[in-house]
Amino acid sequence: MTYRVLFYMPKNPEDARKKLQYAAMKLFAENGYDATTTAQIAALAGVTERTFFRHFPDKREVLFLGQEVLTAALGKAIVAASPELSPLEVMQQAFFSVAGLIESNRPYSEPRRKIIAQTPALQEREMTKHLVMIKQLSVALNQRGVSTSDADFVAQIGFVIFGHALAGWFADVSLSLKDYISQAFDEFRFLSERR
Repeated sequence: MTYRVLFYMPKNPEDARKKLQYAAMKLFAENGYDATTTAQIAALAGVTERTFFRHFPDKREVLFLGQEVLTAALGKAIVAASPELSPLEVMQQAFFSVAGLIESNRPYSEPRRKIIAQTPALQEREMTKHLVMIKQLSVALNQRGVSTSDADFVAQIGFVIFGHALAGWFADVSLSLKDYISQAFDEFRFLSERR
């Protein structure tokens, strides 16, 4: 197979990172994750393989670029939330605060989900990343004065509810992600209050 090489060498490291990310997504979708090499990704992005490894330790990490930004944004939103809110309401507000960021990233995140779903090694990596994110959300709740055990519990519950909302939004975009988040948290409250 012949790869189209882009002859533009990005001056900004962020440009190179994004070009590598999109080249990787294209090749993963066309050839499968396992059959794609870092050399092929670099060639399609128009950079050297050495440049690839300056930005990513391995090809898995191309799929997880941006999770640190998302986690940091959620953590800030948790810490800044109104003091009157319950921990679960704080989680809902935090997820509301990143909904626009996630929606704008759908052209990348939708194929990414499919690639991960087809690759067991990537599923394992995503689970590890999710555990790190949940821990950081727990730390942010703890900074608000929520006990460590309660913060861990609420962060886990909130993350699962958010995952449910995301699945609904990926399946049907007739509603905004915020609408799906609201519905998911409402469903959880309804189920938890049933006798």
